[in-house]
Amino acid sequence: MADPASYRPAPGTIPTQPGVYRFSDPAGTVIYVGKAKNLRQRLNSYFADPHSLHFRTQTMVRTAAKVEWTVVQNELESLQLEYTWIKQFDPRFNIKYRDDKSYPWVCVTWGDEFPRVFVGRGAKRKGNRYYGPYAQAWAIRETIDSLLRVFPMRSCTNGVFRNAKASGRPCLLAHIGKCSAPCVDWIDADAHREFVADVCDFLAGNTNHLTRRIRQAMQQASDELEFERAAVLRDQLAALTSATERNAIVLGDATDADVIALAADELEVAIQVFHVRHGRVRGERGWVADRADDSTLEELVENFCLQLYADPDLAGISGGIPREVLVPVKPASGKALADLLSDVRGSRVTVNVPQRGDKRVLMDTVARNAGEALALHKTKRASDLSTRNRALEELQDALGLDAPPLRIECYDISHLQGTEVVGSMVVFEDGLARKSEYRRFIIRTVEGSDDVGSIHEVITRRFRRYLEDQESLTGEDAVLVDATTGVARRFAYKPSLVVVDGGAPQVAAAKAAMDALGITDVPLIGLAKRLEEVWLPGEEFPLILPRASEGLYLLQRARDEAHRFAIAHHRGRRSKSMVDSLLDGVPGLGELRRKALVKHFGSLKKLREAEVGDIALVPGIGAKTAAAVKAALAAQEPGEAINTATGEVHPT
Repeated sequence: MADPASYRPAPGTIPTQPGVYRFSDPAGTVIYVGKAKNLRQRLNSYFADPHSLHFRTQTMVRTAAKVEWTVVQNELESLQLEYTWIKQFDPRFNIKYRDDKSYPWVCVTWGDEFPRVFVGRGAKRKGNRYYGPYAQAWAIRETIDSLLRVFPMRSCTNGVFRNAKASGRPCLLAHIGKCSAPCVDWIDADAHREFVADVCDFLAGNTNHLTRRIRQAMQQASDELEFERAAVLRDQLAALTSATERNAIVLGDATDADVIALAADELEVAIQVFHVRHGRVRGERGWVADRADDSTLEELVENFCLQLYADPDLAGISGGIPREVLVPVKPASGKALADLLSDVRGSRVTVNVPQRGDKRVLMDTVARNAGEALALHKTKRASDLSTRNRALEELQDALGLDAPPLRIECYDISHLQGTEVVGSMVVFEDGLARKSEYRRFIIRTVEGSDDVGSIHEVITRRFRRYLEDQESLTGEDAVLVDATTGVARRFAYKPSLVVVDGGAPQVAAAKAAMDALGITDVPLIGLAKRLEEVWLPGEEFPLILPRASEGLYLLQRARDEAHRFAIAHHRGRRSKSMVDSLLDGVPGLGELRRKALVKHFGSLKKLREAEVGDIALVPGIGAKTAAAVKAALAAQEPGEAINTATGEVHPT
């Protein structure tokens, strides 16, 4: 790999204007394309201390042998040039939104004499009409099945069609009313193509006139006393309605839009897209990609749109760029993205962030799908045995351990402005969370928001219990189970690795606590959230694990789980203390009934919103006590609480 200093531009030669830059490898292949409002500031950041760069960025600058740039006049020109270069060069180090599955589409072989409809995947051929993609193959197959009862066009393969034509006998589909049997001349080509056109109209979203036409024909048959024909049309209308319900209207009939939402963490980003055509969701797709850097949500949205509409196979929906693109946040370049898409489409395209109404509801649905896709991806990744083994082996190599860390314990501290300080311990065994081993701590010797002192107390208490349990285990038959209760001893197991949430100060505090107890054979590290740095005791600089490292991913899951567990404990104690302070002195309301109120309503806010009748439904709380509780809550103004996970302020 090349030394970035070998091709770094001379100081002062990089302009300060906006522009687009590209890194190339020794063979001249473009490996990364980016844009910047200030080229000098952005490019100089790539040649800073390598330890300050993400692993993927480090790899990119060491793979490259040359950097070039083009100055532009404004944000739109910058975006247009970036779009063109990404489409032309397909740079390997730009984020790649690819998935490991193909999505089904519906194909109508429009160029055939007797066109066929079928559900397929993979490459597409010229001369055919394609609709989709769709998330679930079974759902679109059911839709086509209902559709064939109304418009019985051909759906059989070419081999079946030729055999039926040679034998003069139609297949079963013709006898059950799902095919008009053009193979045996039950219908001519022109009449059959009318069915095909109706199916294409339905798949394109033009369903209202089809429903109206069948209803009018049914009414006419009934007026003419042709009841058998009216019954057939009635059944066709029911089948068409059933097929339409699977693609229910979510927006106005004139709406053509792509609804894009994302869910992201430090390592990965999940993107979900719903393609809405004529007010109906006509296709949906999702991608999960590795995050290459610290791009903001605005930049991620913009980069995804550039790649989505630069690659027709990625867009995957007939009709290309729609009139409207709905996104969760404004793109980084603002109005420039809409101007670029308008130029590519040839007509006006708007890029909007829905705030209310049906579009906001649909955006929330897409966002929920993105979150679930990311969670499912992480679950699959975490549950894979080979992946877990690789993560443990990577940690062993990176940290210089004698063996893979089969038992990892992670610690975190949670408080609100120094009140109700609690600690958490979560356990991962063989790369999987073992929730029965989780432990909570109430901080007793430290006051205020002293995370370092709190970590020292938690580690001291954990390993003091470990030493006490070890002293009680004597003889060859000693087991890690309490002989009187049959319950596993809570702290008798020694961890293979201790992880604390934080940087050098927290690691130093944990190390001091372990040294004071004589614990010298347990590895200790800290994981700092800002840059995902791994801190080792006594080291001046942190260890930077690769961004794509399974070992780093395992440490992050442990850290995030410890954070979640600590926050849950803290919230529970805060809610209880608030209820106790507000309801102290209410006649007939003791400790057990206060606990029942907290358990029933879950939070002080919900208890405030409850009516007297709702409070009286809590076991042990009568109408008189419920009225006293309501009066006590009404006598005090609601305050505010900070969500320690998101920083949001909520009323209590």
